[in-house]
Amino acid sequence: MGEIRGFLTYDRKEEPESPVTQRTKDYKEFTKPLSEEEMQAQGARCMDCGIPFCHSGCPLGNLIPDFNDAVYRNDWEEALRLLHATNNFPEFTGRLCPAPCESACVLGIVKPPVAIELIEKTIVERGFKEGWIQPQPPKERTGKTVAVIGSGPAGLAAAQQLNRAGHEVTVFERDAKPGGLLRYGIPDFKLEKHIIDRRIAILEAEGIIFRVNAEVGKNVAAEELADFDAVVLCIGSTTRRKLPVKGSDATGIIQAMEFLKHNNLVVDGLAKQEPGLNAKDKHVIVIGGGDTGSDCIGTSNRHGAKSVTNFEIMPRPASERTTDHPWPYWPFTLKTSSSHEEGCDRNWSVMTKEFIKDDNGKLTGLKTVSVSWKEIPGERPQLVEIPETEKVWPCDMVLLALGFTGPEQQITDLLQLNTDSRGNISGENYQTNLKHVFAAGDARRGQSLIVWAISEGREAARAVDTYLMGSSQLPSKGHGDLPAA
Repeated sequence: MGEIRGFLTYDRKEEPESPVTQRTKDYKEFTKPLSEEEMQAQGARCMDCGIPFCHSGCPLGNLIPDFNDAVYRNDWEEALRLLHATNNFPEFTGRLCPAPCESACVLGIVKPPVAIELIEKTIVERGFKEGWIQPQPPKERTGKTVAVIGSGPAGLAAAQQLNRAGHEVTVFERDAKPGGLLRYGIPDFKLEKHIIDRRIAILEAEGIIFRVNAEVGKNVAAEELADFDAVVLCIGSTTRRKLPVKGSDATGIIQAMEFLKHNNLVVDGLAKQEPGLNAKDKHVIVIGGGDTGSDCIGTSNRHGAKSVTNFEIMPRPASERTTDHPWPYWPFTLKTSSSHEEGCDRNWSVMTKEFIKDDNGKLTGLKTVSVSWKEIPGERPQLVEIPETEKVWPCDMVLLALGFTGPEQQITDLLQLNTDSRGNISGENYQTNLKHVFAAGDARRGQSLIVWAISEGREAARAVDTYLMGSSQLPSKGHGDLPAA
């Protein structure tokens, strides 16, 4: 590495953030980039650790020490070349990934890990700024056609890889614009949508065809897919988990993705704010402690909610890594997002027992009970209610951020695809029980991370290319074909 003692010389730095009172007035991203010299110092913190465990932590197998060193040497074009070798969309992962690579960083054993995600984001933004990121259409076409259903990160990655292999790729998206949950599930304050549009323009210039407002089984007949030599299903895991307790039909109980999608449409100017989906002047309770719950908290604060309360049924995580999750594995520690910092009363080990509504069916509150988790050797922990801990919480709006249970059955039933016990599309090497139909992303592996979705899309593309051509020159995980700088 360039600076042998860099990890001792420099401290980890994060991007500065706008004050809470300022950033909650709009939906724009609120981080400010570090200077070039500061980023070089962050690259210098990468150790010559012998075995880069960050590789094993990254589902894409990103060449992390290599692009860190290129940043330190101020060779940003080389850093971009290395980054794009394994990651199609670092502008997405650099903003949204929880960075399992950093959890596996060797430096993280004794000091704050290398700021890999920030370095990744800075590299790709430098690439766009300098004009280094240009369309790369294939030199030759194979004559094969592929339909990609869904334009989330898995679908976009599969489409770009298959297009680079020379196939004619058409992406079907049921919403008005491409991007999937990147566009309709992630708030703009985490990912402004012009970032997606910028990349879509490049994919279109490379020859990929996007058909929007096109939903298979509705306005796109399943028979139309038979015209393609292969089909890749990247339809996500979008079946929302419900909370079947008394009073769950009350007006004011809203699924998180309905709330977030509507707000993104409003911000994009494609919809008018509906009063029932507006948290302004309301006491809001968000049930679910994951990223989606956090996004609901940040959005509610921007609406002008009177208060925002968050429930999580699991116990409060430890503040530091425990022996249950040793390095280099992902640590289940307490995560405090920027949305939490903007204002939220967080509560753990809380289970909702009943929703309370008035005579008109309108939500007025909910009843909870505190719970504990009993450890049973060889079995899953057992949920136990704690006596005399029931509590009533007044509220006007409840947002259910409870996760998803698999892909919607419409397409799987329509195509008669096999699914596993969790409802995910099953098969071997991304291929379903229909030989020409493949699946990738959350629809195949279940609800997961954006970095996993991109990895799945890339790997599925290689499997499709092999099916169509007998072999494939597309890179597999961690073995990117490095294009000329």
